[in-house]
Amino acid sequence: MSPLNRILKSIDDFNDFVGRKISYLALFLFVLLLMEVTRRYLFNSPTVWANELVQMIFGAYVVLSGGHILRWGGHVNVDIIYSKLPPRARALADVLTSSMLFLFCGTLLYYGGSLAWESLTGWEHSESAWNPPLYPVKIMIPIAALLILLQGLTKLIRDITVLVGRDGVETDDTPEKETL
Repeated sequence: MSPLNRILKSIDDFNDFVGRKISYLALFLFVLLLMEVTRRYLFNSPTVWANELVQMIFGAYVVLSGGHILRWGGHVNVDIIYSKLPPRARALADVLTSSMLFLFCGTLLYYGGSLAWESLTGWEHSESAWNPPLYPVKIMIPIAALLILLQGLTKLIRDITVLVGRDGVETDDTPEKETL
């Protein structure tokens, strides 16, 4: 396996690892929401923290899953046209539209990083009755942008090799998508 293939595979593997690990947060969110609904409606004793914690965890869950979803082709696509194209035409479409992904990731990395840095240096907390720290969740934004950016680069490299007809870079032609 070439060094480039090893790098691309390690990015794939890391995004898969992150995706698998954060998928367990869905179970934790379910338990938290079930507990909160039970306390609120059966015992008339809601917590001051559960809803806010669920929002923070769900936010981290959504942004951190982006690289994993990109790896397995799960983002929104105009599949009516795209799926009917031959592989080289799909690769061309992906190469041409990758600039939008990189613009989005760059913006998210820059502004999200600035937001996270400001939150971290100010030890930002929520202004709710529970008053949890917000900086851990805000730090997830630039981390997620970086994961998506790296996965986008691997996809771009693979699409370019398909486009030019080279066999030097292994592509992931797995027909089925991984389910969490």
